Amino acid sequence: MMRAVETIKNIWKIEDLRNRILTTLLLVAIYRFGTYVVLPGIDPKALTALQEQTRGGLLALLDMFSGGAFSNASIFALGIMPYISASIVMQLLAIAIPSFQKLQREGESGRRKINQWTRYLTIAILLFQGPTYLVNLSVQLRAVGAVLPAGIFFTISSTVIMAAGSMFVLWLGERITDKGIGNGISFIILVGIIARLPQSLFQEFVSRTSERTGGLVMFLFEMLFLLLVIAGAILLVQGTRKVPVQYAKRIVGNKQYGGARQYIPLKVNAANVMPIIFAQAIMFIPISIVGFSSSANQSPFWAAFMDNTGFWYNFVFAVLIILFTYFYTAITINPTQMADDLKRNNGFIPGVKPGKATKDYLDEIMSRITLPGAFFLALVAVMPAFARLFGVSMEFSQFFGGTSLLILVGVVLDTLQQVESHLLMRHYDGLLKSGRIKGRSGSVAAY
Repeated sequence: MMRAVETIKNIWKIEDLRNRILTTLLLVAIYRFGTYVVLPGIDPKALTALQEQTRGGLLALLDMFSGGAFSNASIFALGIMPYISASIVMQLLAIAIPSFQKLQREGESGRRKINQWTRYLTIAILLFQGPTYLVNLSVQLRAVGAVLPAGIFFTISSTVIMAAGSMFVLWLGERITDKGIGNGISFIILVGIIARLPQSLFQEFVSRTSERTGGLVMFLFEMLFLLLVIAGAILLVQGTRKVPVQYAKRIVGNKQYGGARQYIPLKVNAANVMPIIFAQAIMFIPISIVGFSSSANQSPFWAAFMDNTGFWYNFVFAVLIILFTYFYTAITINPTQMADDLKRNNGFIPGVKPGKATKDYLDEIMSRITLPGAFFLALVAVMPAFARLFGVSMEFSQFFGGTSLLILVGVVLDTLQQVESHLLMRHYDGLLKSGRIKGRSGSVAAY
């Protein structure tokens, strides 16, 4: 306890770090305030049906990422997800289209141009999602006897407001990255996830303690199991396979260059949370089919995929995650380019010939470490379903695994790593008694 107090004092002594933390808190407070500002013309009391709709399925994930703004019909209702979708599309285009690959190799100028195109694509997605959101909102309001203001002016103005709100959230994230602590976009998603934790935890505690026998014991067991799941998620996020690399010695004048041994850190979970996001999008298709077809609604086949705690739903979900893990790892990790870069910089893996042999060696290692990583990722993704089977509430079960847990763990580790780097730079002790905190190697993005 005394060490924790001393660490907080050391953090407060560093002026730059103190200002960054205060700036981050201020920007987060602005974001949280905006999630409760309802669109003009909408009665907040009539949003009960919309809030009930976002308790499960893909909409629950969207609502969590937006910090509850989606179910509040807020000016930030569309959240940061359109920007993430645009970023994913640009990543895939950079892999498939040579001109985008050339932009990536141009350095800072190419990165700025790709970021500019990502913002244009984000605006296009927002202008499409805005009217769609209003149509769904109109249906939910009619379910409780309320109506959405009619007219094209309301649709256009609300769409513009929500698009501007999402771009403002993106701007807040960039300011957190520049002036605050941590990756801003990831931090905003983290805040949206954590915002639901206190209420979900309190409701679960009340629900368990209201049981006549063994309720408190079950709640303590849930807390212990949650800690174990978080520890497993940390291992998954930080797991790496270090491949030793030796660089040849070069003598230029009176100085010697190279000759040092370094490592290539290959991540066990190089795909991060992307396989879960892709798989969840596909598993949402049966729900859409049932919604548009009355005959499918009565089919046992489609009914099996409507129950997210059922065997077939989670089995197919896990298989899709494993397949997408291999797919996304294959398109993001390029052993051929890694082998060429090593050869160009006079580096080699001890015992392996440069060129094709190095490429095959790296490819084999990635195939071996991706398999356990994919299975573990699938297990973490279906963990909320197991929690539901043991009586955990729907809201609290989302913290036992899935996208929310992996994002929460990854962003917290990245933020703590930045705080620790500030402490060590000023010759203070780190946050741990032994060792150093590691973030997500190679990536600080939540996705």
